[in-house]
Formats: sequence, C-alpha cells, structure tokens
Amino acid sequence: MSKILVLVFLVTGLIARAAEKPNFIIIFTDDQGYGDLGCFGSTKIKTPHIDRLAKEGRKFTSFMVASSVCSPSRAALLTGCYPKRVSMHQHVLFPTSQKGLNPTENTIADHLKAQGYATACFGKWHLGHHPETLPRQHGFDSYFGIPYSNDMNHPDNKGRPKGGPDGMDLLWADPESTLTKWKTPLIENEKIVELPVDQRTITRRYTDRSTAFIKANQDKPFFLYLPHSMPHIPLYVPDDLRDPDPKNAYTNVIEHIDAEVGRIANLLHELKLTQNTYLIFTTDNGPWLGFEHHGGSAGPLRDGKSTTFEGGQRVPCVMWAPGRIPADTTCDALCSTIDLLPTIAALTKTPLPAAQQIDGLDISKLLTGEEEKTRNEFLYYNAHGLIEGIRQGDHKLLIKKGRGRKNKPSPKQQILLFDLKNDLGEKHNLAEKNPALVAKLGMRMKELDAEITKNQRKAWVKE
Repeated sequence: MSKILVLVFLVTGLIARAAEKPNFIIIFTDDQGYGDLGCFGSTKIKTPHIDRLAKEGRKFTSFMVASSVCSPSRAALLTGCYPKRVSMHQHVLFPTSQKGLNPTENTIADHLKAQGYATACFGKWHLGHHPETLPRQHGFDSYFGIPYSNDMNHPDNKGRPKGGPDGMDLLWADPESTLTKWKTPLIENEKIVELPVDQRTITRRYTDRSTAFIKANQDKPFFLYLPHSMPHIPLYVPDDLRDPDPKNAYTNVIEHIDAEVGRIANLLHELKLTQNTYLIFTTDNGPWLGFEHHGGSAGPLRDGKSTTFEGGQRVPCVMWAPGRIPADTTCDALCSTIDLLPTIAALTKTPLPAAQQIDGLDISKLLTGEEEKTRNEFLYYNAHGLIEGIRQGDHKLLIKKGRGRKNKPSPKQQILLFDLKNDLGEKHNLAEKNPALVAKLGMRMKELDAEITKNQRKAWVKE
C-alpha cells in the first residue's frame, strides 16, 4: 500500500473519530431576563436569530440557575454543583477578592479537554482574577475576556461613576465613557492587554474570537464557552449600532447580542457543522430590575436578580442540535445549569470522576424528548449562599429570614409556599393552608443542605 493511501486512510479515520464526538457551544449572557427574547414572549425586543434556534431546537421553560448572582451561578454551570459544594456561594467576587474556583474542581472544559477537545473561553469569567484561577487553570486552552463584571475597576474597584438608572443614562449618552469613566481590564490568557477595555466593541470581539476558534477547529471536536459581559450594566454597543435614546439601551444591547449569536449559527451552517454541534443559549440569573430601562424583564415571573423568586433564578434557555434535538419543541421539565456537565458527559459517553461528588443530573433524554422528567427537586440558595428554599415537583417552599437592626439577621421569618404549576408568578402563598407540606419540604431542604455542608470542598484562596 502506498504511503499516500495510508495517509488518506489515517486522515479519514481521524475525521471519522472526531465526528463521533459532538461539539458544544454554551452562550451565557449576563443579567438577561426570562422575558427578554421573542421566543419567550418579548414583544419589544427583536431576537430573530435566537428565535430561529428555538424554532429549529427546543425551549426549556423551567430551566434554573443555581444562584441569582454572577460568580456562584458560573461556578455551578462549569462544575455541575450547587455553589456551596465548591465554596463559591458567598456572593460575587470583586477585584479585591483573594479567592476563586479551585483548580482541583472538574469543569466541563476539563472533562472535554481530557478527551482531546479544543477548548476556549471568550467572555466574562468572574471565578477569580488571579492567574491561579483564570480559565487556563480550569481546562481551557485559551482565554480572552473581562475577568469579572464590567462595572468593576482594576485594581481596587474604586473610582466608579454614578450608579442607578440616572447614572446609566449619563454613560449611555457618552459612549466614550467606556474609556474615560471606567478602569475595567481585558485579559488574554493571564495578562491584561487593554485597560480600560473598550466595552462598545466587546460583544463583537468575543464573537470574532469565537468564529475564528470554530474555523480553526472545524475538523476536530471543540468546546466553546462564550459568557457575554452584556447586558450587565453599564450597557454599550458599537457606535454604528447605537440608539441614542437611553430608554432603548437594553433593547439595543440584546438585539446586538442576538445578531452576534446569528453570526455563530450561520458559520456552523457554512462549515456544515450543524449535525454535530450542540448549541445552548441561556443566562446567569434574572434581570437587574432596579436599573429600570437599563435592566431586563422577568416576563410572567416574580422579581429578578438577587432573589430566590422565580424571576431571579428561572432563566430563558434554548438548546439546538439539528438531527439530535427535535425541532420546534418545548420542555417544561425542571432542570438546571448544574445538569449540563453530566449531560455533556453522557452525550460523549464518558464517565465523570467518581471522587468528586456533583449535584447535577443527566438530562440528555430531556433534550431528545425521550423523557418528560429527570429532576424532581431543586434547592434555592440566596445571593449570599444561605439556604432559602426548595422545589419538589410543582411546589416551592421559601423560608426567608428577616433583617433586623444594622442589617443583622432577625428571628422573624417569612414562610412562603407556592404551586408553580398554577401560580407561576408566585402571588398566592399557600403556607398557612398546608402546614404538613411546609414541614415536609422544610425538613427535606435542611437534609439536602446538611449533606452539601458536610461534604463542602474548599475554594482556592490566595496565600
């Protein structure tokens, strides 16, 4: 047999083996509300590209994040754990924080890289800005993005401009404010390459990096994690797309993100990768309602970011994989970002490390429609990592402790019980009429939290 023929067989075999492993793309926006996509009911914001993914794929209407704020939510997505299990539950990290996600944790990127996947993270990280905790320590081959929230300043978070909706109006009216009012860094791998980062172009640049990565790895399996910095405040878009009316700022940003999602989807079509790629679009928590027109909408849900009501933790989710996920379908089953790691492991037919306990479940049969339910329970931890609720079936219990003088915990507590099937907006408290169910759910909540507390693993802490 000639050397050329041997080479042909080898290359053909490599391509065939690569095709056995599907590609994965997770697009994770920041502070986008449940009601901020056309396919989830928005009449103001136009999102034709994401709506097309929903039409060609599957909407998940009871998809939960494990925290209503950034850092814990992101830790949960990548590790398949409630944030408390990996000690990333106590609110968000700041430029002065001396901790981060422990590199000993097994992430989605770690799992796929071990199988020969090319891996990249382009976007907001927010799991530790120290070199020991940045993406390349967690299974990613490369990183390009803002290491924490885009309203944080290097190195000590001081000197930030006026906040609130009025302050955001001033920033929107002055696009150059991204360079004159902020000191937010842009990092490539472990080095700051731009200070301050020009946030006007950051959404587009994340996509530029993403499309280049897909092209470079089209002949091998890849994992792309694209956690957009927007629409977390302050809001910015490229000058050529900017609507000068601050009342339209949020809409402007979401529609820009949608167009960038379209660029990625179109590229997958061009490269004929659609039959071998799973694309997941979701967000890290609910909308920041206090910023009014600079924040989003929770649609029919109650409240938003920083709360354990559904508006804080139930998020829009679209999963797309033509030929693998049935088109134009909806899944109402309870599931979560913590389920993505075990699901990806199942889709690649590879076991997860037995030594590291996780909380996620394999929901691969929910993706295909083979099953109608996988998860029956879900825990709600508040923005500071304290256990506050549990959902079991359609019933959700919240036990909210009050705040006393000087913001200290008060012995008073509010007990809320909702039937989410019939009361999605959490308007009718059923607790007084169902004391036995309240007691049962309360006991189960404490039992599950106690197990997590007992087996809690340490975060990385700077020595």
